[in-house]
Amino acid sequence: MYIIDSHCHLNFEGLKERLPEVLSNMEENGVGQALAISVSRQSFAEVSAIAEAHGHIYCTIGVHPDSKEAEEFSIAEMVAAAASPKVVGIGETGLDYYWCKGDLSWQHKRFADHIEAANQTGLPVIVHTRDAAADTLSILKECRVNSGVIHCFSEDIGFARAAMDLGLYISFSGIVTFKNAPLVQEAAKYVPDDRILVETDAPFLAPVPKRGRQNEPAFVRHTAEHIAKLRNQTLEQVAAYTTENFYRLFKKVPDMRAG
Repeated sequence: MYIIDSHCHLNFEGLKERLPEVLSNMEENGVGQALAISVSRQSFAEVSAIAEAHGHIYCTIGVHPDSKEAEEFSIAEMVAAAASPKVVGIGETGLDYYWCKGDLSWQHKRFADHIEAANQTGLPVIVHTRDAAADTLSILKECRVNSGVIHCFSEDIGFARAAMDLGLYISFSGIVTFKNAPLVQEAAKYVPDDRILVETDAPFLAPVPKRGRQNEPAFVRHTAEHIAKLRNQTLEQVAAYTTENFYRLFKKVPDMRAG
């Protein structure tokens, strides 16, 4: 079995201190590659260094929507950084109305700038959305998003359908294993085989049976196992098509499967 963690934060506290162990655990669990996600200027420096040091780790460039004060990347800076073979996506970006209140026009502009950088580079955009479904879809549509993924999917089938209509993929995290997430589980049954990715969002949201522990990329197999049960498929099937989907979306990432 070969599977890919499409979204993790290897530079965050709890993972960066034990990175050799985290990478070894990946290998032992069939997790062949992982995408380390940028959320700020500092984190981009950190994840790009990790990616440069490890052949099976790739990264993105972007600034998360949770902090107005965060120093921005210009569109030109993101486009220039994307020249690196290790930078394979733009984000994490999007809208967050849960943590942020008031006038959020700054969030909308940041999101639009990331989409523009993604469109200019041909790279997929990694979309974070929380309590902002309608506006997220509206901005994606207005900015004519070229390709991307709704990461850590936490919406319903209607949102999944609308996102896929825009050409986006849907990535499921450990949330799909939680008993209190029936709408996410219904969406995981609905999304077709050729549009699903799996992720950990490590160190957050560890899936059942690891819930309550610090998450890490090795645990993505548990999310895939749960999706397999929901869809009456095998773990091997889910691993195979989510890996194919990852390579189709993140075209710069080389296929590292044996044979």
